[in-house]
Amino acid sequence: MTRLRRTASAAAALAFTAVATAVLGFAGPASAHVTVNPKEATQGGYARVAFRVPNESDTASTTKLEVVLPENAPIGSVSTIPVPGWTVATEKRKVDPPIDVHGSQLTEAVSKITWTATGDAAVKPGQFQEFGVSMGPLPKVESMVFKTLQTYSDGNVSRWIDEPQPGGEEPEKPAPVLTLTAAAPSASAASAASAVAAADDDDDNESVGAAIGLGIAGVATGLAGLVFGGFAFARTRRGPVVKS
Repeated sequence: MTRLRRTASAAAALAFTAVATAVLGFAGPASAHVTVNPKEATQGGYARVAFRVPNESDTASTTKLEVVLPENAPIGSVSTIPVPGWTVATEKRKVDPPIDVHGSQLTEAVSKITWTATGDAAVKPGQFQEFGVSMGPLPKVESMVFKTLQTYSDGNVSRWIDEPQPGGEEPEKPAPVLTLTAAAPSASAASAASAVAAADDDDDNESVGAAIGLGIAGVATGLAGLVFGGFAFARTRRGPVVKS
């Protein structure tokens, strides 16, 4: 009887584990991938973003990160934020047509950023690291896809290069994506529009005032004419005085 109870208890535990694994996904750690944060920025502006890199391996550390900037959306100014224990290098490429940055025509743009760990600075299992970048002016496109390579100390490389498909499921190895939104009208432009509208209202008010003034003048002139006309008619009715 005791053995039967133990067998039933073990079976119940296995069944619970299977259900929990299927429903909650407890079988192994959840898959994490490289992302860019924040996920949105404004077209034409400057943005400070961070590439967030979680370490997925249980035995190896992340020792290098390579971020490729999209060719169809070149950026004129790219600078990196120092990360303790990591060196950074950038690569450039020619762009045609040139990029206009505050009146300067740039013929080169950063095409790739590579961070490499030194000493004991690698991202260890169970940890993550952020790599900050400031860039702009951001191009007038809907999104920027940053294909990324994550290298581990054991030589394995995670290739986060799959581009998102509209309406489709998230790919297995998604690349970080920065969504770009159109800039809102500036305050100065709104003020200028308000000034134009106010000027139009003033012009309309002046036109209405002028019309009213002319109408009053016309009425006064007409009344004066009637008065003088009445005097003349009265004198005509009297006629000349005839003496006998």
